[in-house]
Amino acid sequence: MLAIAAPGQGAQTPGFLTPWLTEQSFSDRLDWLSAVAGMDLRHYGTRADAETIRDTAVAQPLLVASGLLAALQLFPRPADAFGFVGVAAGHSVGEITAAAGVGVLSAEQAMVFVRERGRTMAEASAVTPTSMTAVVGGKPEEVLAALAAHGLTPANHNGVGQIVAAGTCEQLAALAANPPARTGLIDLSVAGAFHTVHMASAVTHLAKLARSISTHDPRTRLLSNADGQVVHDGSDVLRRLVGQLAAPVRWDLCMQTMADLGVTGLLEMPPAGTLTGIAKRNLKGVELFALNSPDQLPEAMDFVQRHGGEMPSSPISGNPTWRLVVAPGKGRFWRTEDVEPDAVLPANSTVGLVKNLRDETPVAARHGGIVVEWLVESGDPVAPGQPLLRLHPTVENSDATEVTR
Repeated sequence: MLAIAAPGQGAQTPGFLTPWLTEQSFSDRLDWLSAVAGMDLRHYGTRADAETIRDTAVAQPLLVASGLLAALQLFPRPADAFGFVGVAAGHSVGEITAAAGVGVLSAEQAMVFVRERGRTMAEASAVTPTSMTAVVGGKPEEVLAALAAHGLTPANHNGVGQIVAAGTCEQLAALAANPPARTGLIDLSVAGAFHTVHMASAVTHLAKLARSISTHDPRTRLLSNADGQVVHDGSDVLRRLVGQLAAPVRWDLCMQTMADLGVTGLLEMPPAGTLTGIAKRNLKGVELFALNSPDQLPEAMDFVQRHGGEMPSSPISGNPTWRLVVAPGKGRFWRTEDVEPDAVLPANSTVGLVKNLRDETPVAARHGGIVVEWLVESGDPVAPGQPLLRLHPTVENSDATEVTR
């Protein structure tokens, strides 16, 4: 199974878009997305220095644009991608790239959203001097205890051997003066304490804007930074994208879901290297590909075909007449009583639970509808994103843009 991943802030380097501008279609589309975002992405991706592109308001639109446009170079007809991609995910701001890539948002919506995200996060960061530091090594419980002692937030859980601390510069300086045993500290190229309470004002602004954003359901499995679960409802994806600004990124749980799904190959969109580096330590046996140049496209497509195959990797790639309720994670599924064929479910009806050793997750039919058929029985083992229940939308809750796939 093929996974596509998009990196987050800090992955950008000066001039990383230069090789891509030799491709005319990439160049033209970059100009269009620059117009949408209201900034010269060509300049920032080719000529701006490291300090300039470290600015949150610049880095975030630049990263989302680069990932979306590189994906179009790999899949000139976007619908073709859904025949290969088994699961998509993005780290922090990269989750916007992933959401647009699987059809939740249009490229234009994604660029406006990320422009406002970057701008308001930069404004929030300017209130108090804050930053982030990667804590490498050590025992997880000791690292978390040390962060709590200094009032820091574990903003990113990046798997084995890396937790990112976020907070004020004074708090981070105190951590550096007394680090946990057997750890190394790496200051990150970011300009604020992202994924913490310091971003509350940005969350408020984006939540207001999100009320006017229309969404589609993902065309393949999309993982959430919040908990690593598969999210198959566009409005829920958007809600999570908003809340993500002030909540920790659980990339460790995203990778665990990839492992549960049986991912065999992970391809990282440019500027690539960060997520494949993390995966090397956490997804043993998974083949990795860091896409950073158009010269790599033939090799990348070979990688896609070897791991994605020629048939759709995801059973939720589209459906013209009904809506699917899917499993958010791995475990055993237990049905709610009295949810039988022909029953009419109101919106947000709970249809069952997915239980595993870690937790119990309710499964809801967010839009409701008429029960067509169950695709699993109580007690069946289920995988993340596996279809559980088929619903036909009712007239009252149907939306052509949501249900016609």
